[in-house]
Amino acid sequence: MAVPVSLTVNGQPQQVEVDSRLLLVHFLRDVLGLTGTKVACDTSQCGACTVLVDGVAVKSCTCLTAQADGTAVTTIEGLAAPGTLHPIQEAFWNKHGLQCGFCTPGMVFATHELLRQNPNPTPEEIRHGLDGNMCRCTGYQNIVRSVLEAARVLGGAK
Repeated sequence: MAVPVSLTVNGQPQQVEVDSRLLLVHFLRDVLGLTGTKVACDTSQCGACTVLVDGVAVKSCTCLTAQADGTAVTTIEGLAAPGTLHPIQEAFWNKHGLQCGFCTPGMVFATHELLRQNPNPTPEEIRHGLDGNMCRCTGYQNIVRSVLEAARVLGGAK
C-alpha cells in the first residue's frame, strides 16, 4: 500500500508516495540515489546505514520511510556544504580513521551523536559510543584518534 510522505533530505523537501514497507535506507539509496548510506547487515548490527533524523543518529535499515514523515534527514552527502568536509569528516581524514570507507558514513554519524551527547569523551567512552558500528579494516585505533581530534576541533576536548 502506498502512503504519502513529506520529509526534508539534506535540505531538499521531498513529497513522495512510497510503499508503506519501504525502509528509509532503500528510499535514500534507491529512490533518491544517495548511496553514501550503506546497506550491509540488514539487522542494525553494523551501523553502516546510520543517518541523522532531526539531528539524532538513526540506523536507517530499521526505520520505515513512512516513520520519517515530517522529519529532516541528513545523509553523509548533506553533512557539510558541497565541496567541503564537516569537522568530523576532516578529523577522520587527518587521523586516518578510514580505510575502505564503507563504514565511514556510519562512524561519522555515530561520532556526531556521541559528541552531541558528550563533547569531551575519553577513549573508553568513544569505544562505548561507537559500539554498534563495525569496521573490518582499521582495528579502531585510528577511529578513536579521529573522534578525539573531532572533539578537540569542535571545542569539546581540551
